[in-house]
Amino acid sequence: MSALNQIAGFDATGSRHPRRKTYGVNVGHVRVGGGAPIVVQSMTNTDTADVAATLKQTLELAEAGSEIVRWTVNVPEAAAAVPEIKKGLLAAGCNVPIIGDFHYNGHVLLTKYPDCAKSLDKYRINPGNVGAGQRRDEQFSTICKVARDNGKPVRIGVNGGSLNQELVMLKMQENTDKNLGKESEEIINDCMVLSAVQSTELALETGLRNDQIIISCKTSRPRDLITVYRDLVSKTEQPLHLGLTEAGMGTKGLVWSAASLGVLLYDGIGDTIRISLTPRPGGDRREEVYAACELLQSLGLRSFSPSVTACPGCGRTTSSTFQELAERTQDYIREMMPTWKTQYEGVETMTLAVMGCIVNGPGESKAANIGISLPGTGEAPRCPVYIDGKKDVTLEGTYDELAAAFQKLVDTYISTKFPRKTAEALSR
Repeated sequence: MSALNQIAGFDATGSRHPRRKTYGVNVGHVRVGGGAPIVVQSMTNTDTADVAATLKQTLELAEAGSEIVRWTVNVPEAAAAVPEIKKGLLAAGCNVPIIGDFHYNGHVLLTKYPDCAKSLDKYRINPGNVGAGQRRDEQFSTICKVARDNGKPVRIGVNGGSLNQELVMLKMQENTDKNLGKESEEIINDCMVLSAVQSTELALETGLRNDQIIISCKTSRPRDLITVYRDLVSKTEQPLHLGLTEAGMGTKGLVWSAASLGVLLYDGIGDTIRISLTPRPGGDRREEVYAACELLQSLGLRSFSPSVTACPGCGRTTSSTFQELAERTQDYIREMMPTWKTQYEGVETMTLAVMGCIVNGPGESKAANIGISLPGTGEAPRCPVYIDGKKDVTLEGTYDELAAAFQKLVDTYISTKFPRKTAEALSR
C-alpha cells in the first residue's frame, strides 16, 4: 500500500476505513457517536449576556446547518441569560441543542444558576483551566456532578494552548530523568491524550456514564492534530469531537482544517466537527457551518445541500458571467435550502453545474442533475442546459435573463423530481 493511501486512510483495496465504534451520546435530540451521522457544530461569537444578539445568531447558525451550537458562559450575566435565550429559541420553533462553554468558573456558575444548568443540553469542560492542584479535581468533579444530577452529557475538551502545565512539567522531567529522547512537541501531544483519558476516568468516578462523555483534544497544527487523535482512538471508546482549535482566517483556515480533519474523517475518526474559522470584522459567522457541511459532503459522509460544480476559469472564459451565475446559484441554494429541506425528500443530494466554456462545459453539465454550459471566448452566445444527462433547452439573453431562466429550471426540477415530504417525515 502506498504512503499516500496510508495518509488518506485507505486500506489495501482502496476502500475508506470504517467508522470506529463508540458509545452513543444524546445531546438534546441529536445523537453523537454510536454509529450516528457525523454532527456539525458551531459557536456563537456574541456576548451571551446579550440575549437578542445571541438568539439571532443562534437561529442563523441553526438555519445554516449547525446541528449543535455552543455558547460562552463565562460570567453570572451570561449564565442568567441562558434560560431566556433557550426560551426564545423554542418560541421561534428552533430546538437546536445548546452547549455551555465553561472555563475557570464553571463549577461556580452551574451551581449558582441551576436554571442555566437545566437549560443547557451539554457542558464543555476544559481540564486545563478548571483549577490547579487538588482544586482541579474537586472543581472538575463538581461540574460532572451537576451534569450527572441533571442528566446532561459533557465534552472533556483538552486544548494545546491551555494544557495542564503541572502534567506537562511532570512529563518533561520524566523525559529527562529516563533519557526517553522525546521532543517537546511529542511530550505535549502525549500529555493532551493523557489529560483526556485521566479526566474521563475522573468523570466516570464522579458518576457520569460512558454514554454521557465526549472527548476532544484540539491543537492549532494539522500534523499534531492527526497524531493526537490517532493515538487517542487506541485509548478510548468515547465519541470524539474534531477541530483545529484556532484554524485561522479565510483560505488558511479552510485549507488547514480540511487537511487535518479530512485525513481523520477518512481514517473513520470523528463523530462531531467544528471548523473554527476566524471571521473578518463584521463577517458572517455562518461561514464555519458552510465549511463543515462542505467538508463532510466532499468526502461523501453526509449530504446537506445541493452542490454546485463550477470551473475555475481560464483564457477561454474572459467573461465573468459564469462566475456571477455560479455565485448567484450558490447563494440561491443557501437561501432556499431551509425551505426545501422541509418540503422535499432528498433535495440535498441534487447536483448542479455552471460551466464557462465548451471544453468541459457539456460533459460536466451532463454529469450533474442540471447543468448549464456558458459560451467561452469566441464561442456562439448560446447556453445549452442539460437535465439528467440530456440536453433540455438552449438559453440566450442578458445575464439577468439567463440567471432568472436557470433559477426557474432549478425550481421546476426540484418540484418535479423530489417527492414531497409526508406528515410523518415532517414530524421527525
